[in-house]
Amino acid sequence: MAETQVKTKSRVADYGEVYTAPREVKAMLDLVKQETERIESRFLEPACGNGNFLIEVLTRKLAKIAARYGKSRLEYERYAVSAIASLYGIDILEDNVHECRSRLYNYFTDQYIDRFGMFRSDNLPNTVKYILNRNIVWGDALTLQTVGENPKPIVFSEWSLLNGGMVKRRDFSFFELLYQSENNSMPLFSDASEDVFIPEPEKEFPPVHYLKIWQMEAAVYD
Repeated sequence: MAETQVKTKSRVADYGEVYTAPREVKAMLDLVKQETERIESRFLEPACGNGNFLIEVLTRKLAKIAARYGKSRLEYERYAVSAIASLYGIDILEDNVHECRSRLYNYFTDQYIDRFGMFRSDNLPNTVKYILNRNIVWGDALTLQTVGENPKPIVFSEWSLLNGGMVKRRDFSFFELLYQSENNSMPLFSDASEDVFIPEPEKEFPPVHYLKIWQMEAAVYD
């Protein structure tokens, strides 16, 4: 049975919410197929809904990781965390945000357990939950603010995989990422060796092991 593209008529009227069908998602991502399979390439969906685009990107990345590192639990874990940390989403509807996080988490969990069995501890699932809480934001991509009580500027965390399973986190204002890049007349991501726009982080954190990311701050996930 075809997946519905509309939850309610009122949501369509109030928010213009129409989900992109899986066939169209795959066709659109095929236009940048090489990037969808590159583990470290970052994707931002500013109206992510319940995650149709992001789940397909994660599917492709984890398939590539399994092909390269599937025989090593340690390598698979490190690169799977990197792949999850490369996905970002914003949605104005809170239920979509929770569903998107859950879909990404559950897909990763299913793939991991199918390959290696149960997790050795709670550290890895807690790390994945923590990253998804930071990367999938309940917010408004037009105002660049979070939604709910006490709206604040949207801040995204960059997660860079270092040697030895260490991860470096740097937090950036979404506003600065958009408008400083525009004012500098340079794209945020560029292959040019010179004049590349490098934004200033709002906050930097010391490197931590990927299994201890979840201990950086208290995180709530549901």
